[in-house]
Amino acid sequence: MIVAGLGFRESATEEELAAALGDEAPELLATLEARAALPAFRALARRLGLPVRALPEAALAGVATPTRSARIEERFGTGSIAEAAALVAAGPGATLMRTRRIAGPVTIAVARSAADPDRKGATA
Repeated sequence: MIVAGLGFRESATEEELAAALGDEAPELLATLEARAALPAFRALARRLGLPVRALPEAALAGVATPTRSARIEERFGTGSIAEAAALVAAGPGATLMRTRRIAGPVTIAVARSAADPDRKGATA
């Protein structure tokens, strides 16, 4: 399974979220519980017909990420919300296919689950 992890400002619009996804083709969207409840995120999931994994902050604490924001690390206990959300939602042994990239008010990262039958040498 391919998971897009998203971190974003509360003010992000559905269009900004969609633009950040670009040509990614995730099977699941993952973000913090508080962000998953926002109208723009819910609208994006509906538009794409994708399920959502809403993660509690505690699920991301301690998740090692290859990129780090000091502000995010201090607040959430992980270096990147997008990377941590993608990894946690993809499950044990997941690997990042794409490290976080920032597109305006949105940060996105993509992970592949270890159980994915199409798994190839994923790179970050």
